[in-house]
Amino acid sequence: MFKGRTAFITGASRGIGKAIAMRLAKEGANIAVVAKSVEEDPRLGGTIHSTAKEINEAGGRALAIRCDIRDEEQILEAIRQCISIFGGIDILVNNASAINLSNTEATEAKRFDLMHDINVRGTFLVTKHCIPHLKEGKNPHILTLSPPLNLQPKWLAPYPAYAITKYSMTMLTIGWAEELKEYKIAANALWPATTIATAAVKNLLGGDMLIQASRKPDIIADAAHYILAQPSDSYTGQTLIDEQVLAAAGITDLAHYAINPANELFKDLFVD
Repeated sequence: MFKGRTAFITGASRGIGKAIAMRLAKEGANIAVVAKSVEEDPRLGGTIHSTAKEINEAGGRALAIRCDIRDEEQILEAIRQCISIFGGIDILVNNASAINLSNTEATEAKRFDLMHDINVRGTFLVTKHCIPHLKEGKNPHILTLSPPLNLQPKWLAPYPAYAITKYSMTMLTIGWAEELKEYKIAANALWPATTIATAAVKNLLGGDMLIQASRKPDIIADAAHYILAQPSDSYTGQTLIDEQVLAAAGITDLAHYAINPANELFKDLFVD
């Protein structure tokens, strides 16, 4: 299903992006590991080079590409590198994202701009420049890591600047599904039902205590695998939750995804 297909994955050096890359690599996919990390930060772990090495060892083919998606020229160069080595792009995973959970008064202009530059503008530009190649791709898919549009005030009030960037990613994806339908390019959004054990959750949200109430990134990777295997001309325009996707795949026992199965899981942001 994925052997020889090429996935361009932003934010792929660690966490969810890496997990998706590794899942596809196990079936022989080509992976463009697109991220800024070339030197390891002990708090975060992983670089484009260490992830590329693991992908190659897992049976895939990896290309490590340093890219800050705030810079359009870097995006274009990253795509050029991917095309020169792999010959095309069949899958785009918009995973790169910035988070800052602060209210309006506490949100500095530079934090507001950072989230919009990466989450909204960066996602838009990466997709824009991948579309010509996706049009030539095999069963082409765009998958964006963003939540269903839940406009209850309780999700907008605590961190409005962050919330609107994530909702913007989803709205873009819904729009792309319709815009690109004639080219049979699928566009879907995927979000976890519970918090996922990543460096962002540990460092920014709740430390080790929250990690122990979270699931492994593998649950998102398995859900992404199912989505990206579906026919691109019909499986499109959806805002999906990982648990629902896995249920459709016939996977209902999710205990093995928990970091600590004995703990009650913590629901993710934007999920009631």
